[in-house]
Amino acid sequence: QAQLRESGGGLVQAGGSLRLSCKAQRMILSTFSGADMEWYRQTPGNQRELVAQITSGRVTKYKDAVKGRFTISRDNGKRTVDLQLSSLKPEDTAVYYCHVPGPYNYWGEGTLVTVSS
Repeated sequence: QAQLRESGGGLVQAGGSLRLSCKAQRMILSTFSGADMEWYRQTPGNQRELVAQITSGRVTKYKDAVKGRFTISRDNGKRTVDLQLSSLKPEDTAVYYCHVPGPYNYWGEGTLVTVSS
């Protein structure tokens, strides 16, 4: 199995919400707790783009296009990092990927979010 496993994607109408979850299924707790975590997204024909980051100290950063609408959080005990997507727009449609940067460079296989107008 992959180091990371995303879930929670689906079809939602514009203005709606989804909550994505990433489970670090093969990382021990101490490693997860000390790692920064990221969410990316990718659409056909485009580069994979960084959407949100959360450090081990829970400092967050967001892509400008999602500021005020998306919220990243983590639960170290559960080894999960979530992305709450609110006020969704059709342009948010993408495959969303969880990523652990740095020496780990772990990726999930992605979860598809489709926002209809």
